[in-house]
Amino acid sequence: MNLRRGLTFALGSVLLGSAAQLGMRWSMSRLPPPEHWFTVSVDVTAVAVVLTAILAYALSMLCWLAALRDVPLGRAYALLSISYALVYLIAAALPVFNEGFSLSKSLGVALVILGVITIHSRPAHAPELRSAP
Repeated sequence: MNLRRGLTFALGSVLLGSAAQLGMRWSMSRLPPPEHWFTVSVDVTAVAVVLTAILAYALSMLCWLAALRDVPLGRAYALLSISYALVYLIAAALPVFNEGFSLSKSLGVALVILGVITIHSRPAHAPELRSAP
């Protein structure tokens, strides 16, 4: 087991998943409802970003599968919550998403990050294998 490699893949999954979420949000705010996609003109750039976001999701899943080879599930899963914080912070910081900061959301993000730090504050130990009696 290579914990560093696993954490790298887990963080890659978080970054790709977060980028995919932001890409989907940006695109879908520029596209008509799906029932009108074939009857009105659509923004080709927005469609390209949706397709790129889908690819980012697929790559995120591959990174996640690679991470699970080397990181205990409880620790790896905690890292996924960083994505919630990252998406919130980027969406609120960039005017293109028309989101805003709020005290309650920011406090929630701080608690999520604190939880991840708490889970990862101790070194991971491989579970002991017991022989059958």
